[in-house]
Amino acid sequence: MNPQIQPQQEYSQEERELLLRIAHRSIEAAVRNQEFRAEAAPEHLQEPRGAFTTIHINGQLHGCVGYILPALPLYATVAETAASAAMNDPRFVPLTPDEAALAKLEISVLSRPFAISAEQVQPGVHGLIISDGRRRGLLLPQVAPEHGWDAEQFLSHTCLKARLPADAWRKGAKVEAFTAEIFGE
Repeated sequence: MNPQIQPQQEYSQEERELLLRIAHRSIEAAVRNQEFRAEAAPEHLQEPRGAFTTIHINGQLHGCVGYILPALPLYATVAETAASAAMNDPRFVPLTPDEAALAKLEISVLSRPFAISAEQVQPGVHGLIISDGRRRGLLLPQVAPEHGWDAEQFLSHTCLKARLPADAWRKGAKVEAFTAEIFGE
């Protein structure tokens, strides 16, 4: 996790720890094919928010799933995205119980997306959504600094994630950005 990409902190350390605990418990239930019900959450965590849960095992990505827009209370979004990242990310085989015990989690709580020009994109501050027709690609704010990308490279890679030409952002594809509060283990 890169500290440069942290916007103003909205969630307390206790709230962050609770969300991480909920995510781990949800993953444990999912890998054991058990039902999971999150514990009662403080009012602040009951607000609907978009969020992504990313799973790493031994330093390697092993799942990342989320909601761009707020659909559920944040604590429920985290529980659902954690289980889905563990079991349903099509890029990876589902986690085993042994792998779940090794999982290191990162949670990204998203702002609402907003229109942005290419000149305004700040790698490490903004996440990007690029869409054209039915194709849409999203990269979280931490992805550009992890790969050393500048703004144009970030835009191009987001286009490729959408299965669009790398220069689609120059040719009329819709470009949106968001910020995220990112925390993890």
